[in-house]
Amino acid sequence: MGEENIAVHVTHEAAGKIGGIGAVLQGFFTCPSYLDAIGRSVLISPLFTMEGSVQDRLGEDGEVLYSSIDGLINPSYSHAFGRIESLYNVGIVYGRRTFIDKQTGVRSTPEVLLIDVRYMDRGMLNEFKRRLFEEFGIQSHLHEHLWEYEQYVRLASPAIAVLKALGAAEGRTTIISHEFMGMPTVLAARLEPYCNFRTVFYAHEVATIRRIVEEHPGHDTMFYNVMERAHRDRLYVGDVFGNQGTYFKHSLVEASKYCDHIYAVGDFVADELRFLAPEFETADIDIVYNGIPAHEIHIGEKLASKDKLQRYCENLLGYRPDHIFTHVTRLVRSKGLWRDLRVLSEMDATLRQQGQTAVFLLLSTEVSRRRSCDIHRMESTYGWPVAHREGWPDLSGGEADFHTAIQQFNARSRNIKAVFINQFGFDPKSCGSHMPADIEFLDIRKGSDVEFGQSIYEPFGIAQLEPLTYGSLCVFTGVCGCAGFVRDVTGGQAVRNVLLADYTDLGDHPYRDVEDLLQIDRQVRDRIEAAEAARLAREILERLPKNEAELDGMICEGYRLAYNMSWDVVVRKYLLNDLSRATQKQLSCRN
Repeated sequence: MGEENIAVHVTHEAAGKIGGIGAVLQGFFTCPSYLDAIGRSVLISPLFTMEGSVQDRLGEDGEVLYSSIDGLINPSYSHAFGRIESLYNVGIVYGRRTFIDKQTGVRSTPEVLLIDVRYMDRGMLNEFKRRLFEEFGIQSHLHEHLWEYEQYVRLASPAIAVLKALGAAEGRTTIISHEFMGMPTVLAARLEPYCNFRTVFYAHEVATIRRIVEEHPGHDTMFYNVMERAHRDRLYVGDVFGNQGTYFKHSLVEASKYCDHIYAVGDFVADELRFLAPEFETADIDIVYNGIPAHEIHIGEKLASKDKLQRYCENLLGYRPDHIFTHVTRLVRSKGLWRDLRVLSEMDATLRQQGQTAVFLLLSTEVSRRRSCDIHRMESTYGWPVAHREGWPDLSGGEADFHTAIQQFNARSRNIKAVFINQFGFDPKSCGSHMPADIEFLDIRKGSDVEFGQSIYEPFGIAQLEPLTYGSLCVFTGVCGCAGFVRDVTGGQAVRNVLLADYTDLGDHPYRDVEDLLQIDRQVRDRIEAAEAARLAREILERLPKNEAELDGMICEGYRLAYNMSWDVVVRKYLLNDLSRATQKQLSCRN
């Protein structure tokens, strides 16, 4: 069959799942079509901590085969790795991680390479920085005081050297930079004269744009209208928002124009990249959506999960709600959590008229997992998570700020109450004795009637769609990347299981040019959000199933949609099509 395809993934999540990129890697490495097409996968990252023993380096699902950090010197690797460590003055950890899909049983064990770059040889480093400037215009001296930048520049050259030592620099090798973190390694690969690396920038977001959207009071309402008008006027981000060169992530993301190919996880991400600089207008950019879980359940399973959630709510609040609304997310500004409360406020009066009740379970935190003993103490002392107190182990600063909004909502609403569960995990061990003993994390996905996800900036949004396969109604904004995937799967036809919020529709407001649109502030956004919240509230109440027959229909439709948005579909329809074209292009160049 010829040379095998080798995929090298450079990411901060090589040794363990932290966020969205980790979810993507989990999807790839448990996807049969990916595993069939990619003969070998390698994960690369800096070594972030020296704490723990050799068994801790790659997590509980990892196997360390070599670690100079811990004195594990495997003869199979020591000669080649030792020369690299001596040349660059770095330490190397090498092994494998096991990825398993518990639903299907599919498993794989990609290689993992971690490099300790703290004491890297200064001469080798400065030479690489010189070439980064001369070849790609990257001015490392502006950013090298930031370790988040510096460590990934230091990673690049030794990472390429180790790939050569492992025989992973021959044949059809694609080096993928997941976000800005892998860009120095990708650029180092482009500087290699004797290797036929293919380089890819995997845009899980556009960091420059995220910062602009989050920091401007007009958020997405302002930005996407400005970007659309600026594109028509052939203006780019620097023309409209000023020079972004002092932002280290921008410098690396902008350098992705030198890659052979760019993957964007959503339609807006591709547009945002083209807004960075004129060179991106002709760059080879393909949409590669993220996949979502696709598991088939019957109505009894959904009702059983909902019953667990209802019993939990009854234990907390003293009543059994008719409806369960949820939002499982990180507690960051981009998630637009205040919009959920706006919509719920609009729904409250109608539910009161209908004689129905609901509970909104917000599972979100901005800090690490609380200890079980702390959770039980807070629960018994003052009724966590219904009641909260500022300070560890309860509310962090950002959590305290949002909890104020939760308190205001609960004081005003009568038939909907919000419960802020600021904890990782969703089971009795993580969240206390008020939970039914048999509850588990999947129950908050299976049992939810409505999952919210009204982000101001969301390159894709896997979490917003995770409950789709279980028949839940998923509510998210039209600027979320997953909205484009839904349109692709449905042919643009409306479906009952998905409700799109549009906070960028300016109606008949008279904005003539970019300068006018830049004046969109919080006051303008608030008016638009209030009107849209009222519309969404009506739509949600209309779409909630009125009987088991309607619920069963939503379960069947949700699974059908999710199946056509699964990782296997993503890999076959989007990723492998590009890989196949690239392989043919490489073979043509060789011939």
